[in-house]
Amino acid sequence: MKRNKSFDGSNILYLIATPIGNLKEFPPRSIEIINNADLVAAEDTRNAFSLLSHFNIKKEIISLREHNEKEASLHVVSLIKQGKKVVYMSDAGYPGISDPGNILVKECIKNDINVSTINGSSAFLSALVASGLPSDKFYFYGFLSAQQNLAKEELKKVSNYEDTLIFYESPHRILKTLNLLLEKLGDREAVIARELTKINEEFIRGNLSELVELDQNTLKGEMVIIIEGNHIKKSLSDGEIIAKVEYFTNKGMTKKDAINAVSDIFEINKNKIKDLFNY
Repeated sequence: MKRNKSFDGSNILYLIATPIGNLKEFPPRSIEIINNADLVAAEDTRNAFSLLSHFNIKKEIISLREHNEKEASLHVVSLIKQGKKVVYMSDAGYPGISDPGNILVKECIKNDINVSTINGSSAFLSALVASGLPSDKFYFYGFLSAQQNLAKEELKKVSNYEDTLIFYESPHRILKTLNLLLEKLGDREAVIARELTKINEEFIRGNLSELVELDQNTLKGEMVIIIEGNHIKKSLSDGEIIAKVEYFTNKGMTKKDAINAVSDIFEINKNKIKDLFNY
C-alpha cells in the first residue's frame, strides 16, 4: 500500500486538461502551473504551441504521443528526477481519456513521483449531462476498434449493460459506427453531441434508426455518442422476433446478418429464429 499527498514537496507531474474547443475554458490555475513549469510534454507539439501562444506562454515543448509514449515517458520521469518541473497535456480534454498519458502516470507512480490533475474540459461529461439520458450511472467506452469484427465483439460485451453507454467517434466513421450500434444494440434512444463548446455546437437526439439516416456531410468535428442502457424486453413472441428480423432486412441487412443481430440483442437461440423462417 502507498499513500501519497500530492503537495508534500516531493517531485510531481501535473496532468493538464485542455479545452475541447473554446479556449476561454482554459482555467487560470492551468496557466499558473504551466508558467511555473520548466517544460511541457504534449501529445502534439504544434497544438500545444498554439494553445500556449494564445496565452502568451513560452515554454520548451517535448513530444509524448501514442507512438513514442513509452520512451518519452521514461525521459519525462528522468527529467522530473533531476528536479525539472514538468506538465503533460493531450490535444483536447483529459490526458489518458482516449489519449496518451496512462503509461506516463504509471511510470511516475513506479518511480515515487506524485501525480496531480488540473481540472478542465471533458467532452464525454459535457455531452452526457446535456444529453437528457440518465447520467447517474454510465459506462464510458471511448473509441470502438477500427476493425469491424473486433468492434462487434466489443459491442456484444456491453450490449446488456443497463447503464448509459458513451462512445467517441470521428466524422469519417460516424455513419458506419451508428449502423453497427443499431445492428448490435437494437433501436435505442441516442444522442450525438458534436463541436462541443464551439459556435456550431449541436445535439442530435433520436433513435439509432433515425440517426443512421443523417447526411454525413452535416456531421463535422469529433463526436460523442450517448446511448440509453439496455432496458429492452428480452422475452419476445414469435411474431415479435419475425418483426425484428424483418426490420433489419428492410434496412438492407442480409437475412443471415439480421438473424444474428436479433439473436445477439435479445439473447435468443439462433436456431430458434432460423426455424421461424425455415432458414
